[in-house]
Amino acid sequence: MSSLPTFATPTFADVQAAARRLEGITIRTPLLENERVNRTLGGRLFLKAECLQRTGSFKLRGAYNFLASMSEADRARGVAGWSSGNHAQGLAEAARLLGTKATIVMPADAPALKVANTRASGAEVVLYDRVKDSREEIGQGIAAKTGATIVPPYDHPWILTGQGTAGLEIAEQAKALGVTLDAVAAPCSGGGLATGVALGVKGVSPTTTVHAGEPAGFDDLARSLAAGTKQKNEKLSGSICDALLAPTPGDVTFPLAQRLLGPGLVVTDEEVLEAMELAFREFKLVVEPGGAVALAAALTGKLPVKGRAVAVVCSGGNVDHATFKRALDRMPNVPA
Repeated sequence: MSSLPTFATPTFADVQAAARRLEGITIRTPLLENERVNRTLGGRLFLKAECLQRTGSFKLRGAYNFLASMSEADRARGVAGWSSGNHAQGLAEAARLLGTKATIVMPADAPALKVANTRASGAEVVLYDRVKDSREEIGQGIAAKTGATIVPPYDHPWILTGQGTAGLEIAEQAKALGVTLDAVAAPCSGGGLATGVALGVKGVSPTTTVHAGEPAGFDDLARSLAAGTKQKNEKLSGSICDALLAPTPGDVTFPLAQRLLGPGLVVTDEEVLEAMELAFREFKLVVEPGGAVALAAALTGKLPVKGRAVAVVCSGGNVDHATFKRALDRMPNVPA
């Protein structure tokens, strides 16, 4: 198992360096606005459409930045990781692009689409029971046996600064429109996206507040920020937001969250389904449940939009047909 160097606290300059590595690899996804939605909310709401990113989520940003930052000798020994799906797909594709072998531990109940897409990029998938087994122990065992480098899903400076390029783009895109954003929100599992986005946004727009959105019952970061110490979720499954079920904030991400993030935003599965339906109806976007939590916070007023300019990250679109149908079958609350 390869060991990695000790890192200083990630900075905006690290996000800028990641953006240079990702140039020509990731898509500069659009920042979308809808006049009808704005009229309903009484402000300006922008959607960062990371569901249109390569592999269908933001995760390629961090995974590719990590692998590109490794030494050639370490890359030659391969990489290993664990993920419920989106990090798996991003890591598998990054490994394919850089010619590196990837072995990824995924829960047996992960959406079949995410497992299939991970294998399609050439990665070896090892399935586990997320209630009985430890994905970390399985992944570390694989790394110890093969000499592979572990690429964590969120808790590493190379990962979160790669994810932060989405925040850098948001701030630059808003600035190009002549807009100073009052707030930005991003979905949160272990905190890599939310803290990275905060680094990227605040490097361009220091007065913009940044928030993390989480599903009810799995709001460990919101509770941790309120308590001042890391809190754990009582359970590891039970939300449709399968991408956001990390047990506790990361050791790297939590201190950044305390410094950079405002209060957490917590939404129900029902509110997430409504956000997915609106994203499809008004923005023509397919957004998975975990990718819609920040949008749900804006639509429900938990992240106020009235009289303000607010951007939310729609972080992924890798949703199975049955779940997406649940969202689309809802009675739409069509704006007048």
